[in-house]
Amino acid sequence: MSPQAAMSLPDILSNDLRLDRSRHAAPQVFAKLREAIVSLELKPGALLARGELAQAFGLSQTPIRDALIQLRDEGLVDIFPQHTTSVSRIDIAAARQAHFLRRSLELEIVYVLASRSDPDLIRRLQAHIDTQQSYLDQQDRYQDFIAADFAFHRDMHDAAGVAALWELEQRHSGHVDRLRRLHLPEAGKARRIVRDHQRILDAIAAQDVTLAQQALREHLSGTLNQIDEICRRYPDYVTGMRNPA
Repeated sequence: MSPQAAMSLPDILSNDLRLDRSRHAAPQVFAKLREAIVSLELKPGALLARGELAQAFGLSQTPIRDALIQLRDEGLVDIFPQHTTSVSRIDIAAARQAHFLRRSLELEIVYVLASRSDPDLIRRLQAHIDTQQSYLDQQDRYQDFIAADFAFHRDMHDAAGVAALWELEQRHSGHVDRLRRLHLPEAGKARRIVRDHQRILDAIAAQDVTLAQQALREHLSGTLNQIDEICRRYPDYVTGMRNPA
């Protein structure tokens, strides 16, 4: 049994469990639980009892059930009818597929962005990098660092006119995002992310398509190249293929 199973949900989660009562509850519960799973506040194997969740969020079990079904559809929880629900282990095969999807899309995105001049985009992307830079060496700002990372990539999608594809990628990103979270605390990882973002931005600003794609490919390969080591360190968190792609 996961050690988290003995703790109440409010004790485990740092994010606010209060909901906006003017909006549908299930999507909000889904978003809060997904954030907790991807951030590893809710670790693989953690039990999610509907009754406890309903009490923690102040809801009936119906929106809780709907949120858990959506999490199951993204592969982030395992639901055993009439038994229990638990946070899924990180599926390495699914992570590889999500990485393939994101790399394919973002290589085309940086091609589009580097093929034209867009000073406003350059300023916005630089602001995201500067924000990330400000969080370096602050161990308690991982979540803010990651939020700035997401903002950088999402802004590129928006600028390329494919914002909906960012949402598509996110629906498949839960496993690879958890791998990245396990990898981020590695010494120098956060600085490499900032360096990579700057290289991508500089290439886009210079309208150098080849260099932009090369920088993007190297940036996205970091965590996937360390899968074997991550699996060695966290064998209870992962499942699926472990051989290098």
